[in-house]
Amino acid sequence: MFVLSIIKDTVAVHPSQFNVPPEQAITNELNKKYANRILHEVGLCVCVFDLAEVGEGKVRYGDGFLWYKVIFRMTVFRPFASEVILAKVKSSDEDGIRLSVGFFDDMYIPLIYLPEPSAFDPNERAHFWLPGSEAKSSHELLDSATADRMYVDAGEVVRVRVESDEFYDDEPGPPKATEGVQQVQLEARRPPYSITCSIAEQGLGPVSWWKDAGVEAMEEG
Repeated sequence: MFVLSIIKDTVAVHPSQFNVPPEQAITNELNKKYANRILHEVGLCVCVFDLAEVGEGKVRYGDGFLWYKVIFRMTVFRPFASEVILAKVKSSDEDGIRLSVGFFDDMYIPLIYLPEPSAFDPNERAHFWLPGSEAKSSHELLDSATADRMYVDAGEVVRVRVESDEFYDDEPGPPKATEGVQQVQLEARRPPYSITCSIAEQGLGPVSWWKDAGVEAMEEG
């Protein structure tokens, strides 16, 4: 789930930090710059792991900062494809389920990665699985007895398999003007980094499911 990425950068240390050991001051500045930031095709930066190389600090004319060229290792959140991790259900809608690991919320389970047969219950605002059912349509599934449904409720801890991840750069360009009136196009911006997950296999889904003796019997059958 966490990896180390090597990054090169030039960092400035403010004069107020000159009383701090240089390595600590540099690490503090790097964490300010990178922590909780998405790096394209790298992942979500968490914190500096260590400094690999640090050049000699140089003062630039006019600012009084000490500038260092550094190579460092950054702890990055980026689960690999097929990795199984634990997450918590944040919300659900007709398109799928959104997950969170506390510090990262852009994790999703689309409909194609839900166990079959499944349906979305608009009253409960949650998806449910109906094990052993031969029903195919959502209408048929929603006619089932509530007691037979296995819901994926908000707040539940779920075991998921990572299917893929995607990076986007949706920085807006300059606004266009039409007939002298500036037109602002309102579009839903995609998250810069998102992860697609699955609970379509046995052993995946809410942890509570697999503690149920009835489900264990179903697996053996």
